[in-house]
Amino acid sequence: MSRKPDPNEVIWSPWRKGYVIKPDKEAVCVFCRAAREVKHDRRNLVLTRSGAGFVIINRFPYNNGHLMVVPNRHLSDLTELAADEAADLFELARRAVLVLKERLRPEGFNLGLNLGRAAGAGIASHLHIHIVPRWNGDTNFMPVVGGVKTVPDSLDALYRELRKDFQADVHR
Repeated sequence: MSRKPDPNEVIWSPWRKGYVIKPDKEAVCVFCRAAREVKHDRRNLVLTRSGAGFVIINRFPYNNGHLMVVPNRHLSDLTELAADEAADLFELARRAVLVLKERLRPEGFNLGLNLGRAAGAGIASHLHIHIVPRWNGDTNFMPVVGGVKTVPDSLDALYRELRKDFQADVHR
C-alpha cells in the first residue's frame, strides 16, 4: 500500500538532475574529456594536474570534499598503469589529502578504487581513485530514513576554495 508523498518531506536537490537523467550519453568518457579540456578546468571541476593525471571534484559526492584522482590515459585495469604513472597518481592523492586536511579539517578519510562494474564502479572504463573526507557523526539518519545524503557546500564554492590551495601547494 503506497501513500501520497507529503510535500513537506521532499528535499530538493536540482544539481543531481544530471545524474538522474544522465544527459551525457556521448561516446567520449567524461574523464577523458576533462583530461583533454585543459582550458575548461573550472567547468570540469579539475583542481590540479600532473604529468600522469589530475584531481577532480566528484559531481555526485558521497561527502563534502569528495575528490577523485584520475589518470590521463583511458584504462580500467590497475595493472596497466606504468610504475611512474602509479607513483604520480599516488602523489596527487597525497597532495589532495593534505589540501583537504588544511581546508576542511576532516577527522579521517576513505580512499579507494572500484575496479569494474561488479565492484561498484560508476565509470568502470576509466580508472579513478576516490578520496572521501570523513567526520565523526557524518553518517546520520538522512541516508537511512530519507535515502538522501546531505552535502553542506556547493561544488562551485568548494572548487574556489580548494583550487587556491592546490595552486599554493604546487611546490610541496
